[in-house]
Amino acid sequence: MQNQLAKQLMWSGLLAGVGALTTIVANRLAEMIWVRVFKEDPPVR
Repeated sequence: MQNQLAKQLMWSGLLAGVGALTTIVANRLAEMIWVRVFKEDPPVR
């Protein structure tokens, strides 16, 4: 029972970590594209 719970917790942590990393990479890539196309910083939210 605890082994299954530990696996679920590890999976949730891995999924959250990969999701956060993907978001950071996507933001940096979008910013690089924006700067190359428009030659200015992206607009601030």
